[in-house]
Amino acid sequence: MRQKLRRLIITFATTAMALKMEKVCHAYKAPGRLIPVPREITAGCGLAWMAAPEEKEQLEHIMQIDGVIPQEIHVLEGKKNGNSI
Repeated sequence: MRQKLRRLIITFATTAMALKMEKVCHAYKAPGRLIPVPREITAGCGLAWMAAPEEKEQLEHIMQIDGVIPQEIHVLEGKKNGNSI
């Protein structure tokens, strides 16, 4: 049986905001990485931040402190394909 992989996806209206998220997360050593927006989601700039769902609270706190404005926050379930978060 295939294992389901849950992932937190944070989308942004602009590429500048997505890149700001990346910069802020690297500064705080926060988990996750920039990815292309998954097909299941529509977003303004085409980039999203992906992390484990358990990291949502920490990432929301970091975004609030540093003025990163997300477009939407999703938790998606998909098939595990060997790629790690």
